[in-house]
Amino acid sequence: MTKVYINAHIVSGEQEIKQGFIRFSDKVIALGEMDTYEKQAEDEEIDAKGQYVIPGFIDVHSHGGYGSDNMDADPEKISEMTEKMLQEGITSYFPTTMTQSDENIEASLKAINEAAEMNPMIQGIHLEGPFISKDHKGAQPEEYIRLAQLDILKKWQELSGHRIRLITYAPETGDVSDFETYCQENNIILSAGHSGAKYAELKASKASHVTHLFNGQRGLHHREIGVSGFGLLEDDVTVEMIVDGFHISEEMVKLAYKAKGADGIELITDSMRAKGIPEGESELGGQKVIVKDKQARLSNGSLAGSVLTFIDAFKNMMAFTGCSVKEAVKMSSYNQAKEFNLSSKGELKPGFDADMVVLDNNYNLKQTILGGKINAYN
Repeated sequence: MTKVYINAHIVSGEQEIKQGFIRFSDKVIALGEMDTYEKQAEDEEIDAKGQYVIPGFIDVHSHGGYGSDNMDADPEKISEMTEKMLQEGITSYFPTTMTQSDENIEASLKAINEAAEMNPMIQGIHLEGPFISKDHKGAQPEEYIRLAQLDILKKWQELSGHRIRLITYAPETGDVSDFETYCQENNIILSAGHSGAKYAELKASKASHVTHLFNGQRGLHHREIGVSGFGLLEDDVTVEMIVDGFHISEEMVKLAYKAKGADGIELITDSMRAKGIPEGESELGGQKVIVKDKQARLSNGSLAGSVLTFIDAFKNMMAFTGCSVKEAVKMSSYNQAKEFNLSSKGELKPGFDADMVVLDNNYNLKQTILGGKINAYN
């Protein structure tokens, strides 16, 4: 039996249908205006009047949540944690590692690969560090930071099952030309982050992405625009943003949106273990973290990832900038699918995976659909 949402406000990624239907099984079968809808014998109708149906969210930068972390290197826990992300609207996920010992990174990559074999939500891996700058380490442990080494990356890509799709690195730290060439030849997006690079260095690099814009990087200055300015200025560079109101002020989010537009931004959570559990003491990369008032901080006061849920990032982006739902969809799924060539994700169109989110009129999450299976909340 197929299911059909009727009377829905559908924002598909490329089009918007204010009074429409969408028929699906594990894939989207058809969608269109209600005045063209004809019920079929096998249809199970679900009235979505007053609700939005949009593509499922894609988070390409998150370390964990719900008491687990990708660096725990436990395949079953990683898979279980990923499934819990359905409750915040995430349907595709890039487990993200962090700067640690080679042994710990390798164990994590192998565990993520195993988790991906059992959980189709895992669509890639984001390697954040250890090839970064000590001067902009943020919550990355300094003792494990190292220069980019191609032989190490090749080994790690093998261990990951060739799932590494995004690497955060500091291009100014040494000769990274062979490293960058390998990434380009192996469909790995290079992201400048935890970096003190100057604009000229970034222009000479092959970076096409900026990790958590404004955080952990050389910021804007009127005589050197740095990593942040590079991300804002270059049309062919995509920027990530943690829109929780703490990592970036509301005004700076609005400034970035005006500079980049919806086509150049990808929302992320950069969430850590403490997301989704009570506030208090937690841990990130062996470092003590205190979570209070929806902020995760090291003992020195530095922000240590976030406890942001993706649905809140989606709602905050609209509230902070006044962007439309269609633009917010671009920043939460469409752009990620395009950048990382997730060919059946990020849009609602015939033949694409039935990965969807249902929201009420106030953008509260009601249902998450993964591969046609409906998960209901509230």
